[in-house]
Amino acid sequence: MVKIRLNRMGRRHKPFYRVVVVDSRNKRTGKYIESLGYYDPLNESNQYKIDEEKALEWLLKGAQPTDTARRILRKAGVMKKYDEIKYQARVSKKNEMSKNLSVTEGEINQ
Repeated sequence: MVKIRLNRMGRRHKPFYRVVVVDSRNKRTGKYIESLGYYDPLNESNQYKIDEEKALEWLLKGAQPTDTARRILRKAGVMKKYDEIKYQARVSKKNEMSKNLSVTEGEINQ
């Protein structure tokens, strides 16, 4: 399974994290597929930077974010866009199904 998680970097007592896409079987600091941005908990003004397009692309491909990564993506606005896209897809599929159902019911009645 592909996950979006944090990769710890930096010195002792000065953590810095990269938000990365990684195979869930790899170690925390192991090889990753793609870097999506960073999270710096010590920097108050510029705590995180996420490439929204890449993150959205990976979420739509089925990558599962960890709890912390999901929180960061939510703050960046990526999860809202993801939810809107998923909702629109569900609504359009439902409308398409109801149109197909009404067409087949019309054919049966005639």
